[in-house]
Amino acid sequence: MARRDEIECWLTDMDGVLVHEERPIPGASELLSQWRDTGTPFLVLTNNSIFTPRDLSARLRSSGIDVPEENIWTSALATAAFLKQQSPGGSAFVIGEAGILMAMHEAGFIMTETDPDYVVVGETRNYSFEALTKAVRLINNGARFISTNPDATGPSAQGVLPATGAINALITKATNKEPYIVGKPNPMMFRSALNRIGAHSENTGMIGDRMDTDIVAGIEAGLHTVLVMTGISDRASIEQYPFRPDEIVPSVATLLDTAVEGDGGAELTAGV
Repeated sequence: MARRDEIECWLTDMDGVLVHEERPIPGASELLSQWRDTGTPFLVLTNNSIFTPRDLSARLRSSGIDVPEENIWTSALATAAFLKQQSPGGSAFVIGEAGILMAMHEAGFIMTETDPDYVVVGETRNYSFEALTKAVRLINNGARFISTNPDATGPSAQGVLPATGAINALITKATNKEPYIVGKPNPMMFRSALNRIGAHSENTGMIGDRMDTDIVAGIEAGLHTVLVMTGISDRASIEQYPFRPDEIVPSVATLLDTAVEGDGGAELTAGV
């Protein structure tokens, strides 16, 4: 496994790593600038399939984080790339919003309600009983069930919201069919991200805030894994898992060049 000073490319989660509740995490903007200045290939990953990369770039910019849209990789893009590889020029019935609809369109898929190859479920705030009924019937008639991500809930200012995983479960209960999920923690999403920037797992690092998605998928994809403590994970939650990241650091600020020389207080956990 590569040491941090051997890493040439980076993948990083967004929420909890670069931003927290629409506010930039200290050190995030500087780290992104450092990568750009040194020509380090990188992608910002998110399981959110509602928004297009352009939308997400604008949202990050309003939070004080500058990430060009070509440096954003969503579960929608990963899903569309996977399905294009599986069935070029195929057809799909899609439940979702601009993120997944645009990605599927740009991948050359035909959107149809008539005998599609796939039913694709992405994130949306506008689920309808009619669309769910169509999805169930199409899957029962032989369409393959694909989902962008497994997250059962998502955050909002008012509290949690039912998310893609909850809708997946509804359709599974009605059809007795489990979806193939492309987004994290499936390492497929990381492999497609590596392909996007021409990187290799041996010299690529993954920064995340969740043990159950970012870190486990990074380990399975063969990446150098870095867990930051600015998101959902805390010391107690880390102990619940039988695996460990290569490093646990307070925040992305630890990864700046000025901090690397003395290892910035990083806790190396390999072999624990």
